[in-house]
Amino acid sequence: MPACEPAWCVGVLLVMTVLTGWLPAAATQISGLESPQSFLADPATNSYFISNVNGDPDVRDNNGFITKLNGNAEIIGFKFIYGGQDDTTLHAPKGMALIDNTLYVADVDTLRAFDKNTGRSIANVTFPARKSAVPMSLVDIAVGTHGLLYVSDMAGNTIYQVDTVHEYRISVFVHDARLAGPTGIAVHPKTGHVISVSWEKGSIMDITPEGEVTELVSNSFFTSRFQNLSGVDFDQWGNMYVSDLTAGKVWRMLPNKKFQVIAEYLPSPADLGVDRVNNLILVPFLQANVAEVNGLELPVGLRGDSKKRTLADYGFVAPPKTDAGGTASK
Repeated sequence: MPACEPAWCVGVLLVMTVLTGWLPAAATQISGLESPQSFLADPATNSYFISNVNGDPDVRDNNGFITKLNGNAEIIGFKFIYGGQDDTTLHAPKGMALIDNTLYVADVDTLRAFDKNTGRSIANVTFPARKSAVPMSLVDIAVGTHGLLYVSDMAGNTIYQVDTVHEYRISVFVHDARLAGPTGIAVHPKTGHVISVSWEKGSIMDITPEGEVTELVSNSFFTSRFQNLSGVDFDQWGNMYVSDLTAGKVWRMLPNKKFQVIAEYLPSPADLGVDRVNNLILVPFLQANVAEVNGLELPVGLRGDSKKRTLADYGFVAPPKTDAGGTASK
């Protein structure tokens, strides 16, 4: 068997042991990235986007970039959108979201909008100054209904609402210390509630459309399982996936709130995404400068067979390498 990255090999071995995780074919690895933070699927065009911080996550150095992949997870634009190129400003891009043909990107203290097909800059949305002296730190974006975006501000314990239909009107959706450094956010596909994961306390919060905050999953002294949560997303069946960057784990929470570790010993999994059309999980590894695309396990009863699983069912094949130019090979 060809050699693979040690951290990922350990993770794959664990997944095969617990039999709860990725499947069925070889993982696709995209390397040569620069501090990849977020990984987003675009089902409408069967393509993907990866945000690259490329330096300090809070510095306005205008060298961040967005990598674009085709449906086979092959790079078609390594620096598809690049800070400093033409009229593009992009410092440290993190979370992303799509509405129609517009790609929205959280960038330090600004929401940036680009044409997803050409990479052309469309808008730069600035947020109103707040009374706190703590600098704004926008981390993730989730899409609501009727052209609404939700944007998490980790440093301010705030989630903003941006109305893209009415000239990017900004309002505070919720400001609450219980958010404890909100990083990844997602809209629950069943309830429509905003789900926010915490960097500081490792808790998971449920927020109603009216802004009412309740703790969905606690992370107290007696129930602690998380360290620093970074990303959250859902598959088409309502299972929730969260990434713990510090602990190097990806968890799955079933609708009955039962948790499973589907991968462990991973190198800094950041803001993961789920391709719900192709049933794939997309994980950027912030400090390893790589990202992975893996198949997700189908729920029991939907697989159409009762055969005993083999190692091949869990992707036990070395991930493909990329060349010096950052092109993925299968």
